[in-house]
Amino acid sequence: MSRVGKKTILIPQGVKVEIKDRKLHVEGPKGKLDLDVHPRIKVVIKDGHISVERPTNVPQDRSLHGLTRSLIANMITGVAQEFSKTLEIEGIGFKAQLQGKSLQLSLGFSHPIHFTIPEGIKVETPKPTTVVVKGVDKALVGQATANIRKYFEPEPYKGKGIRYAGEQIRRKAGKAAA
Repeated sequence: MSRVGKKTILIPQGVKVEIKDRKLHVEGPKGKLDLDVHPRIKVVIKDGHISVERPTNVPQDRSLHGLTRSLIANMITGVAQEFSKTLEIEGIGFKAQLQGKSLQLSLGFSHPIHFTIPEGIKVETPKPTTVVVKGVDKALVGQATANIRKYFEPEPYKGKGIRYAGEQIRRKAGKAAA
């Protein structure tokens, strides 16, 4: 039995969960999400808890069991309290600012970079060197943050670039002066 898959999920106050024709719909105070449940997996909603069941012990069923449970748990957490990731920008003259539906990044290139904010994502810049990405879909928040970070990943010599908050960059020694 999957250790993750056999755990039940508690439905918090203010979150509504419905399942119709293999489609799971979760709605809460922060937003709503849908998930197409695989035909081999059974989702049961009973007494404020959600349990995920599998028909057999075939490897495909075992992997889908834990995956489906994790996806549902992330959906419920997202619509209840939203996911958030913070990026820090380090470097002289490096900064970020919001311009309508896009994020403008000045990263030392000859031109500013415009990142179009995807639907369902909110971006804030409390400081010019900090970017906060928020949303109800955990995968979408993670992908948007990774796409922003990809424009200038932290380099190991001076540490310049875009990093996750709290991320440690392995530094290398530069050339030794003769």
